[in-house]
Amino acid sequence: MKLTKEQKQEIIDQQSQENVTKRVTSPELEKILYEALPVLDHGFVRVVDYMGDDTSIVQSARVSYGKGTKKVSTDSGLIKYLMRHRHSTPFEMCEIKYHVKLPIFVARQWIRHRTANVNEYSARYSILDKEFYIPEKEHLAAQSKDNRQGRGALINGKQADEILTMLKEDAQKNYDDYEKMLNEKYDGSVIDEKKQGLARELARMNLTLNAYTQWYWKTDLLNLLNFLSLRADGHAQYEIRAYADVMTDSLKRWVPTTYEAFMDYRVGAMELSAKGKSVVKKMIKGENCKFEDSGLSKREWNELMESLGFKENLL
Repeated sequence: MKLTKEQKQEIIDQQSQENVTKRVTSPELEKILYEALPVLDHGFVRVVDYMGDDTSIVQSARVSYGKGTKKVSTDSGLIKYLMRHRHSTPFEMCEIKYHVKLPIFVARQWIRHRTANVNEYSARYSILDKEFYIPEKEHLAAQSKDNRQGRGALINGKQADEILTMLKEDAQKNYDDYEKMLNEKYDGSVIDEKKQGLARELARMNLTLNAYTQWYWKTDLLNLLNFLSLRADGHAQYEIRAYADVMTDSLKRWVPTTYEAFMDYRVGAMELSAKGKSVVKKMIKGENCKFEDSGLSKREWNELMESLGFKENLL
């Protein structure tokens, strides 16, 4: 990840601010506020602003108890209860804003989460940087045979080298052509006034999807948890998961009690259908339970057995 001299100075200026506030702050999150945390080869995640902390969730949840009512549980216990029973509105009381630099193809996947305020770098007004995402060899894999949107076996050796060469050369050529279209009136060091450079909003269409873009992404805590539960999961695409992992660390710093409950009741938990619940009950009782009698599909059965750690029962 490379930052320009101007970007580095901007971060230093932001981190050197001394602001006095009566609002709640999160000490651990303050330590990394504005810092550009590297992701992939040229990307980063920065926390640039936030509102609220764990106490804000508790405060909004307890408003329904009425004035003067004493606490019915500890803050931690209440947050765990809210998470366990999927109460949503108290978590919406906290918000966070990220500055993210990411490949365009990751951004197009990310934007499917339509629960945030987003403002993206505009290639209509500005020229995109000459930076492209080139994966490491260990992340080159073939198409999965049983998952239409996943990766299978790793690609190694000469084939991997050829793929990386194609990615680099294609990105380089397309960017060179992009620059040429923008500056078509230049012929070496000579300016031909009869020629005009192509409009930026048109020239950008020549760029590859591994070019980097940037955006500010602001969301509330509830929708951040929903995003992370999908994108920090082991089944998510590696590239977006790399960003989600960094954001998960910022979640831990920001709202540690909520993070603990999230990891326990969302990330480390599993959901059961009514039929799946029936299978588990029979297994607990020591009754013989076969796939043929479960009413589950083959995929449902395998997912259940894998979640329970019974790989020997996979079909």
